[in-house]
This record gives sequence, structure tokens and C-alpha cells, in this order.
Amino acid sequence: MRVAYLYSRYPVLSQTFCDTEMLELERRGFPLLIGSIHPPLTSIRHAHAARLQARIEYAPPSAILRLWEEKAKEDFRWPSELVAQHEKKYGAAFKPALRARNACYFAALFAREGIQHFHVHFANRAAHTALFLKEIAGIPFSITAHGQDFMSDLGNQELLREICAAAEFVAVETDYSRGLLSAQCPDSVAKIHRVYNGMDLANFPAAPAALPQTPARILSVGRLVAFKGFDVLIAACAALKRLGVEFACEIVGDGPLRERLQAQITEQQLDSLVTLSGALPQQEVFEKLRSCDVFALASVIDDAGASDVFPTVILEAMASSRPVVSTTVAGIPEAVVHGLTGLLVPAGESEALAKAIERLCVDQWLRVTFGTAARARVEQYFQVETTIAPLMALFERLADALPEQTAETDPSPAEGEVAYLIQRWPDPQLPLLEAELLALKEKDVAVTGFVCEMAAAPRMNRAMKQLATQLVFLPDPSVIEAEWQANRETGYELEDDRANEKHRAPASSFLEQARYAIVLPRLLQQRNIAHVHATSSRMLLCAVMLKKLLGVTISATVEADPELPLPVIESALAKCEGGRIATRKVNVSTAGSFLVESATSSGAFSRFLHDVVGVDLAGRAKLWQEWSDLLMRWR
Repeated sequence: MRVAYLYSRYPVLSQTFCDTEMLELERRGFPLLIGSIHPPLTSIRHAHAARLQARIEYAPPSAILRLWEEKAKEDFRWPSELVAQHEKKYGAAFKPALRARNACYFAALFAREGIQHFHVHFANRAAHTALFLKEIAGIPFSITAHGQDFMSDLGNQELLREICAAAEFVAVETDYSRGLLSAQCPDSVAKIHRVYNGMDLANFPAAPAALPQTPARILSVGRLVAFKGFDVLIAACAALKRLGVEFACEIVGDGPLRERLQAQITEQQLDSLVTLSGALPQQEVFEKLRSCDVFALASVIDDAGASDVFPTVILEAMASSRPVVSTTVAGIPEAVVHGLTGLLVPAGESEALAKAIERLCVDQWLRVTFGTAARARVEQYFQVETTIAPLMALFERLADALPEQTAETDPSPAEGEVAYLIQRWPDPQLPLLEAELLALKEKDVAVTGFVCEMAAAPRMNRAMKQLATQLVFLPDPSVIEAEWQANRETGYELEDDRANEKHRAPASSFLEQARYAIVLPRLLQQRNIAHVHATSSRMLLCAVMLKKLLGVTISATVEADPELPLPVIESALAKCEGGRIATRKVNVSTAGSFLVESATSSGAFSRFLHDVVGVDLAGRAKLWQEWSDLLMRWR
């Protein structure tokens, strides 16, 4: 069974349990695809992200999503009744039309990729979108509900019940949350299953007990939000100071309460004892867990009713053989056994928290005893190899029930496809692009356009709208930057190539195109691209890099007024099979096959004559025939 995961936003640094789950499913032979409605908020990535084989597909820009809605309406696939029902039942604030637009895009993607089931983490916007996706494409889904999502974020219990009723199954991460969700969705009790978050112990080699040290090192990790209880922890640190305990407390994480928490630290004269370190990469967090004496997390229930249900970081601390001090909130007692692997106190009681931390700070033997027991508990109950079993069983049960006609399909693209690299779209500098791609399609040349940037407030004619849903849009700049940082060795090679060029591209243009060249290979390989065509001189830089990285053949169109210096363009064209040149300034005395375009054949007036008047004075039909013949030869 081919499974997709659908997220509201992916990746999120604090949601490492999602990555651990997907990595284990891949290891067990599940081919996965990841869909993300929104891009990540940061370019920081955990080291394990490189091990994930699943490709990540992001929803296109909002202007393109509206065209997906138009297309769905034309194809009679728009879920108008469900949108209207949700507008009436839940109100405009729940944005049912937007959820349906997102669903249109992912429904087409999942159908094209042969997805037979998709899973959603968190009962939130993605779970709401899942209702529309199922309505449009008929693809079944399941969800994992975590706690804060269904307790407060979703904001409507009737919608929660509708989501659970439509899901094939609902996973929850603790027995506590199973009871809570069952009470809210009594008609779905039979399909609610407890699936603990799992730990990949390869990330946590058995750590030795920390050597006795003064001051004792206290560590806490989490997003700086109310239900993490960091204000309670800071108050406990003030109590520890009054008790004369020698300690240093570090809080790792970022969030909306950072300024308020820093003010509290300063007000209580704890600046030399308590540090807010901000968000850190996962490996640095793991190192800090291994080197601390006590891990503390003062979880509470906030004013909106949200709380930690089963904090992954507690399991990470236990896997690092560290004693845990936390609270009795939600499912935390299912991880931390009071008096065996750590100490639990009532939520919100800073004095009790301080006493528990003090007890561990002054007793090395107790720290070692609790830490050893904590590691053993994770090994017995929370290794991902163990926790994945019930989820796999649920997936396999669904796979067994699939009818024969929906057996897995081969979503492999046709061989010999051509990629068109498009810097910005729509672009007045490319007035004939839509006509060109349509002409190539009519001549059976398989072409996919890859757009690096969406124009702001685009105005689109009918041809553009028809083309838009066939284009591939590169992801958000934060995703591109993350890929660049994760592939620095390749980046260094590309920079070294530039340094050795006689005629070098301007640094700003090179670095921009190099980032695209790092992101594009996976997208091109998924579509079995054999030839890459750059639609401008800027994109020619990217095409040359892709030739080095992938071994594809390349070509280029050089505009009448090119942005790059002519020697740079001529050097790059020497690496091309051929192309089209709209300026006689460029010397194309190379071995390639180049067509020289007249100003009239490539201008907006030519498009007007052909599209509106029906006159082909510029001879575009002849140009497209010659051009398609060349592309067929090169691909």
C-alpha cells in the first residue's frame, strides 16, 4: 500500500516524533510521500532529515490554488455541497473553501502518485483538509491526534467528531488522550487506538552517568509557550537560589513568551543562573541532554485548556539516562514513573518543583539510579521498533481490505521528458511561453515547467490559467535555504567551478542559481528528466550546474537584452546542445544547433497577431516545428 502523510506545516523542529515514525515505516518497506500545506518557518533542519527518502510536496502559491479551484469546478469535482455545509455549521473562520482548494491540489497529486491512503498528524487544518480531499478523490485517511490539537487548536468539537467519524482510524499517543478523545467522540471509540511516540535509540547511545559537578546542570527544552510551564521553572530556580543550591539552568527553545520569560529571569535576579538559549539543532540538544545532571519540564494546563500530553523531549532525556523532574499533567506519568525514573509534582507548584530538583541536585547516587531506570524503561516500552507495531498493524489491515482494482500503480513518468527552467512566472519578458508549451504539447514533446518564483499579484490570461496547474513551483525560500545548507559539499564544488571559470557570473546571480540547482535534482529525477532547457540567460547558469550534477543535456533561450555579461553567456552556451538566441550580440559559433529568433517572433505584438487576429506573420509555426524537432533529438 502506498501511503502519504499530510501536514499543515512540515517540517517543524519540535515534532521529531513525526520524522522518527516515517523513517521507521520506510525502513519497514513503506514507500511514503509527504504533503505539506504550508512551508516551514525556519531553514534549520535536524540531521536525521537527510535520511528520509520520501519527497516533500508543498502546496503552490495561493493564486495557483485558486486556479485549482476553477479547474475542479470545470471538471465537476469541486465539493460545493461540503463547502456550503461547513460554512453553515462552522462559520467562515474555519475557511472551508480554502481547505477545499488545498484538497484539490493534493487530491490530484495523490491520485497521480498512486496514493491509496494518507495519514495526518494533528487534528488541525490538515485534518480538516482531509475531509475535502476524501470527498474529491475518494482516498481514505487516518489521523494521529496529539492533545493540544483536539483540546484547543481545532476549536470545534463537532468538527472533531466529523473528522474522527470520517477517518479509517484515529491514533492517540497515550492512554490518557485516548480516554479524553473517546469522551469527546463517543461514536468513534472503537477506532481510537493508543500508539506511543517512538524513540530511535541509534540517536541515543547509552550515556554514562554524569560526573559529580558543581554547580548542578539543569536542562529544560521546549517551545516557549504557556503550557510548557517555563515561568514555573524560573520561579522554582528562584526558590533553589534561596535554598542555597548551586545550579545552572539552561532553557533551550524559542517562542512567543521569550521576552516575558527573560524579563522574569531579570526581575528575579537570575541572569547568572538561568539562560534562554533559543532553538538549537537536534544534535546539539542531544549533546546537552547527555551532559546535564537533571532534566526538568514544568508542564501545566494553560488558560485555553491546552497542555503537553506526551512530551517527546522527556523520552529523549530518559533515553540519555537522565533523571526527569516533571508534573502529573496528562500522559506524562505514562513515561515518568515517580520514584523510579524521576520525580513528579503537581502542575504549577514551583516550590514543590524546586524541592524535587534540589533532591536530585544534591544526591548523585539517586541521579544515577533514576537515570539508569529511565533508559531501561525507554528500551522496554518506547523504542520505535516496538511502538511502530500497532500503527503498522492498522495500515496492514487497511491494505488487506483494498479491492484488487486499487492495487498499487506505477506512477513513473514517461521517459525522455524535458524540463523548462523558468525564473519567474508570469513574466512579461516571456510573452510566448504559454504558446510555446502548448505547441510542444501538440507535437507530443513531454515538457514540464519548473518555476523558481511566483510573480507578485499576477494577472493571467486564459492560456496562463490553463498552464498554471501543470507547472511545478519550487518551494518557499526557507526550504531552498535548508537544502543549500544540507548540501554544502555540493555547493562548494559548484563555487569551486565558478572560481576556475575565465568569465565568472556575478556572485549574486551565481548563488541564487546554485541554490536552485541544489533543489531541482530530486524534482527532475522524480520525473525522469532527460533534457533541461533554460528559458533565460539567468536560468542558463542553473542549467549548466544541473548538467554537472545530473549529466543531463541542456539548451537555453537567450533574451534580446540578456541580464548577464556576454562572455559569461557565451561560455555557458558552449556547454549546450543548442538553443534559441534573440540577440545577435551573442556569439554562437559553437558546435550546437542554435535558432536565431527575430524580434517579431518573440515579442508581445507577435503574440497579439497570432492569438487575437489569427495571423502568423512571424512564422512561429515554423519556429515551433524546428524547435520541437531539436528537443526530440536532445531528450
